[in-house]
Amino acid sequence: MLLVFCTTGYSQGILKGQVKSRENGELLEEATVRLKSASLHTHTLGDGSFGIPVTRYPDTLVVSHVGYETMETAVTDRTGHLIIFLYQAPVTLSQVNVTDSRRAIRQITQIDLKANPVNSAQDLLRKVPGLFIAQHAGGGKAEQIFLRGFDIDHGTDVRITTDGMPVNMVSHAHGQGYADLHFLIPETIKDIDFGKGSYYVDQGDFATAGYVNLSTFDRPDKNLVKVEAGQFNTFRTVALLKVLDQQKDDQNHQAYVAGEYYGTNGPFESPQHFNRLNLFAKYTGQLDRRSSLGIQFSTFTSKWNASGQIPERAVASGEIPRWGSIDPTEGGNTGRTNLALKYRYRIADHENWTSTFYFSNYDFSLYSNFTFFLHDSVHGDQIHQSEKRKIYGMDHRYSKQLFGDNSDLTLVAGLGLRYDAIRGISLQHTAQRDSLFEYFALGDIDETNINGYAGLEWQRGKWRISPGIRVDHFIFNYNDQLTPGYQTQAADKTAFSPKLNIVHSVNSQLQAYFKSGMGFHSNDTRVVVAQKGVDILPATYGADLGVIFKPWPKFLIQPALWFIQMQQEFVYVGDEAVVEPSGRTRRMGADLGIRFEPVPWMYIDADISYAYARAMDEAKGENYIPLAPDLTSTGGIAFRPLKGLSANWRYRYMKDRPANEDNSVVAQGYFVNDLVVSYSRNRWEIGCQVENLFDVNWREAQFDTQTRLKNEPAPVSEICYTPGTPFFARLKCSIFF
Repeated sequence: MLLVFCTTGYSQGILKGQVKSRENGELLEEATVRLKSASLHTHTLGDGSFGIPVTRYPDTLVVSHVGYETMETAVTDRTGHLIIFLYQAPVTLSQVNVTDSRRAIRQITQIDLKANPVNSAQDLLRKVPGLFIAQHAGGGKAEQIFLRGFDIDHGTDVRITTDGMPVNMVSHAHGQGYADLHFLIPETIKDIDFGKGSYYVDQGDFATAGYVNLSTFDRPDKNLVKVEAGQFNTFRTVALLKVLDQQKDDQNHQAYVAGEYYGTNGPFESPQHFNRLNLFAKYTGQLDRRSSLGIQFSTFTSKWNASGQIPERAVASGEIPRWGSIDPTEGGNTGRTNLALKYRYRIADHENWTSTFYFSNYDFSLYSNFTFFLHDSVHGDQIHQSEKRKIYGMDHRYSKQLFGDNSDLTLVAGLGLRYDAIRGISLQHTAQRDSLFEYFALGDIDETNINGYAGLEWQRGKWRISPGIRVDHFIFNYNDQLTPGYQTQAADKTAFSPKLNIVHSVNSQLQAYFKSGMGFHSNDTRVVVAQKGVDILPATYGADLGVIFKPWPKFLIQPALWFIQMQQEFVYVGDEAVVEPSGRTRRMGADLGIRFEPVPWMYIDADISYAYARAMDEAKGENYIPLAPDLTSTGGIAFRPLKGLSANWRYRYMKDRPANEDNSVVAQGYFVNDLVVSYSRNRWEIGCQVENLFDVNWREAQFDTQTRLKNEPAPVSEICYTPGTPFFARLKCSIFF
């Protein structure tokens, strides 16, 4: 059913309107709007508005959105401004529109989220096809990330944002691009937008292998209280409470608060004593017909112990068990507080402005021991990395849509500023967390990124062409407090990143695309000043060639070929306070995604990724890139055989991969299965989640490391690893009101 109200006169051959949810009046962004007689289509903006040229009468307007019924209405020369209410419907694959590759992929992710809801902050990143994560220092440290043949460490080559606010930390004490997502409460996440490659003008620093943006709900459907409990003294509780819900014409105001507590000891012999507390609040309001305002606040704090990585020989000899540790005093604590404001203003029909302002206050303290007694045979090699940081930033985006004869043109431009003030960033030699022997590095960093971009999207007939250019200018300052006189070192550098994307819609079931562009990731300020500003923003070149094919309403396939080449870069190794050149690298590969709904109560998905990654300046056989994954796959089946009952089986597979440059040391692959079973009614839900369903012995993180144990006369180079989670079951109960 479709309700339409005519409020103003129609003019200039442009049909204008706004799309809302019939149930709650929510303004629906990214709804697809098209006319049956034309090849053009458009999408609604953040305020639900749209405009589309009409070339003949009568015609039929078709409006679709994931999670809503697809609707049609007649368009005549008497049709005015439309207010369209869509009715909610079960999420199905048939709602995906194969008209725009970037938006189609986003719609598929929305369906994945509905079919397989996230159960932890770690699950959020796993929703990106081909992206793997690994935890190797207790639950509070940012995860290690793998994507498209990259060992991304903790975020060096993937840009991560939440509601447009950056998560990656530049010039971080532990590693460049460090991206800690533990301040997110997974139940607040509405949508995950991602793109692979460096092809998007609005994505800058770190967006080489790709980007991920997580968006929170403006308004949760219901209040929620959830309690979970499981093995290893695990306990989690979450609450989402609406505090304002006003739906009235152009004065819509919503606000809610959320909180989460999580604690666990983990399976380790030395208990983790991991504790995390999260708080979140968000307000969104439609100030008038043209403007809206959003304000959000979040804060979290966590602390934990870690058993760290363990050497193969220590487990094989029986010196320690699989869940034991060499240095049980590893661990740390961290916290982050964020404040963000987003203002949207509709300058005129088809002309919009969005401004985002953000502030973060962050602290970090991590104790690690990767080499045990290699350097200090008496006290051990424990290191302490710490920093305190404030981040100030803003981003502005302008867009304007122009209509021509059977074509349209969208202009986009943006301007941004980010400033990081990092104090007391250090690397220290410690023991047992309470003895300080030496500072390896200590200083203050000020880093500024000024950026701008411009692009256009020209659509005519079945073609869409999108050229663009991005410019990023960096200013680096480092005050080395270990240098006599505390002399400040400075440098600056500019990166230019052109992009070109071409999309051809063969028909309503098939779309082909070619994406290309240059990107980069910034280097640590300490690298920049050490290299005196030379070769510190090397370029990345990439291209994708793929199709989205939907031969039947409930079957979709996405094959793609891709290529990435990186110039020389210098990497700051935070664990050793040294600079290492990595040389040129080249990666190429193929991705395949499949989505299928054979019956209304079953959803099947699978993603397979292959990558061939090699260093370009090394001899054949010695040019492997350590820990670069070459074959990975994720997928599963979601069942809903009875009303209220659901079961979700998920798998993830990673093939064996090189752990060093000549492949003489191999990091073991794994195949792990998870299961979630739930039964829900209108007011409550109960369920059980099992990780590692078949209790396989797998290694979550692995490194080829030179280490020495306490009584060994000489160091040994071999795999050190963090064991993957064993069979781990927990029960959950939720109440909705």
